[in-house]
Amino acid sequence: MSTTRTPNSLDFHACHALADGPRLLVLGAVHGNEVCGTYAIRRVMQEIEGGQLSLARGALTLVPITNALAFQRVQRNGERNLNRGLRVREVPADFEDRIGNRLCPLIAAHDVLLDLHSFNATGEPFAVVGPTDNDGPLEPFAHAAAEGRLAAHLGPRRVVTGWMSAYERGVKRRRAAPAGYSPTLLDVDYGVGTTEFMRRSGGYAVTLECGQHADPAAPARAYRAIRQTLALLGMADIELEPPAADFEVLALEDVTDRHDAQDAFTRPWSSFDAVEKDQVIGVRRDGSEVRAPAAGRVVFPNTNALPGNEWFYFARNSARRLL
Repeated sequence: MSTTRTPNSLDFHACHALADGPRLLVLGAVHGNEVCGTYAIRRVMQEIEGGQLSLARGALTLVPITNALAFQRVQRNGERNLNRGLRVREVPADFEDRIGNRLCPLIAAHDVLLDLHSFNATGEPFAVVGPTDNDGPLEPFAHAAAEGRLAAHLGPRRVVTGWMSAYERGVKRRRAAPAGYSPTLLDVDYGVGTTEFMRRSGGYAVTLECGQHADPAAPARAYRAIRQTLALLGMADIELEPPAADFEVLALEDVTDRHDAQDAFTRPWSSFDAVEKDQVIGVRRDGSEVRAPAAGRVVFPNTNALPGNEWFYFARNSARRLL
């Protein structure tokens, strides 16, 4: 019989400078098999404890393992995806709900969030940012310039936006034919994760996808990102390197769900593979074809998606500028 116990805490390292300044939160292992951020955060913690790195102003909170159950199991989720439907719940139903009840107030107590991730398929690193400034009902926001500047200094030249608006379109489609969908997948707030919660709390945030899970360079990218964030915010005596150039900004426009376990892709797609208008991306169990609505990119294809869940996203080039 296994003696491994279910984790019962959210552990973090907090450092407060004597001079006032920004409050930065850095998260690792929101998904338990994405550990580049964990290694990078632990490296920074060691440097702070050893005196090689000191905070000049502001407050820095480091969470090396955000979802301890998923990390313990070496898998993406513990009992569910922590990065979906993130909010405080009066009656927590699972481990991720209990973590969320501690994580949400921690996020809200900060000004800036850097969330460090990795991905399953091969491909180059990329950053995910929120919307442009707006006062709309879905994701009102007022820090797009600061968020874009942060993304520009993290390293990748590829940037993705439009997550919540694409998810909203998917939810509207599900509600038109709700049979087979769980109530959670019919809620647009199910698209809310750490960065969306930070924006709703008045701050700004960037998700950095540092590379493929097993990429030996991913922890170094995450480590550099932490240091460059500290430099950009003036929180430590670290040289701020020039931002990346020639950005490729892609806007997510829609999401396609998998309807049946026998729905299959026409090829092993990787994120950001280019497609032409009407190119067949997948075939349903009934033989119907899923085609690209325009020339664009396949993003986040998931061959293991459960029926009723996101199968892939579709993105097109955006004219948005980061700087």
